[in-house]
Amino acid sequence: MTFPGIPPRPYSIAHRGASAYAPANTLAAFRKAAELGADMWEVDIRVSADGVPIVHHDAALASGEAVNALSRAALRDIMPDCPDLSEVVALAAKLGAGIYADIKDADAALATMHLLQEAEISPVIIGAFRPEIVQTLKEAGSTYLVAGLVPLGADPHLHAKDADIIHLCWERMPRPQDTLTRELFGRAFREGKEVVLWHEEDPERMAAIRTKPVTGICSDMPELVNPFCAPSDYPFDIVCHRGANLIAPENTLPALECALAAGFGFIEVDLHVTSDGEIVTIHDDFLDRTTNGSGPVTQHSLAEIRELDAGGWFDPFFVGIKVPTLGEVLDLLKRYDGRAYLEFKSAPPKPVLEQVERAGLLDRVFFWSFNRDFLVELRRLSRDARIMARRQDYASLEETISDFDANIVEFIPTEEALEIAPLRGSQVKSMLAYMGGDTAVFAQMLQVRPDLFNLNQPFAFSRFVDRGRRDG
Repeated sequence: MTFPGIPPRPYSIAHRGASAYAPANTLAAFRKAAELGADMWEVDIRVSADGVPIVHHDAALASGEAVNALSRAALRDIMPDCPDLSEVVALAAKLGAGIYADIKDADAALATMHLLQEAEISPVIIGAFRPEIVQTLKEAGSTYLVAGLVPLGADPHLHAKDADIIHLCWERMPRPQDTLTRELFGRAFREGKEVVLWHEEDPERMAAIRTKPVTGICSDMPELVNPFCAPSDYPFDIVCHRGANLIAPENTLPALECALAAGFGFIEVDLHVTSDGEIVTIHDDFLDRTTNGSGPVTQHSLAEIRELDAGGWFDPFFVGIKVPTLGEVLDLLKRYDGRAYLEFKSAPPKPVLEQVERAGLLDRVFFWSFNRDFLVELRRLSRDARIMARRQDYASLEETISDFDANIVEFIPTEEALEIAPLRGSQVKSMLAYMGGDTAVFAQMLQVRPDLFNLNQPFAFSRFVDRGRRDG
């Protein structure tokens, strides 16, 4: 048997792919899981009537017909986005992901094992809720670790007695983390078993379980399992431009939450004011590009804007997503202990500042605007507000800082970025902004060592940093 060994941190196992951001068990969900850094993809496997392993969770269709009673051709007509297992395995091999195979139909067990062996993917775990499937895999001499998936209420040691891994599926309780006792792990380890945990999407519960001695954790949000951590010898922060805007619609709660769940320090959001004086987060002056509405944001009330769809333009999966309010963004910061870069578009400083101060978050945000008058007004209103200035807008670094007592100076990757060095150790922080994904530029940016990176592709940057850390 090939044991991959206990990883230095829990495997991030994308539950049915990154199913918080794409339809579960589809190639789109698995691609997003790779983008979010998942180590493994949890894949539900059934078999068609003509013996083809397919990726699908439920035993029956909405019509009531059993999946395994229909041919592969018939299933493809009914569910065009349902992939063959071979397609998912090929994609995993291409993208360097592991597979956590959840066998739903007994007839799919050995075919799955053989397909994975041929693809030479690693890491691989094969599991099932049904003990007889676990036994079949073990008797067949599985070269992979076999997991027994344990339903709520079952004794994990008895239910998974023939397995190599106890996979606890106990998420449907208020505090499932309390079940992870020393006694549970002690017995499992004495019996030579490893432990994998349920799919978890709550940041507080995830923080409680990621430090347990487990082999992996499933999540619809795989970025939440092992949040990004900057190198200890260079503790920089990452600012996510309009949130994780390549994963979910820009400036919406899913994009902002994804960035914070991934461990990035700041989200950047754009603020407009509605016709009735409310503050919403949307980039453009007009509604047309990122909603199904039209016309200036400022000429619509909050109620009118909240009726719009702000997600369908990006992907049908996000149809129904709303334009968030500033209040919702501030609540998200509290939930994740996150920080934000707030850019005034049409929203004036005073009502924004008042909301931030009421939320008790003034020390966790900084501000900027193309409208210099807004920044002058903000400084008049508050000496404690942290304001950013762009180096490219001034003739010298001294002018950049002195105009309105800037706390942060943003540079772009030009020769002027060399002026970051004199700021080190001062009260003024440096930020380097880059909206591309060229790794050569990433390398150059790291050399000048700013305090913050303002990025449009934070996941690509974090992968680059992690590769450098491993290679170094």
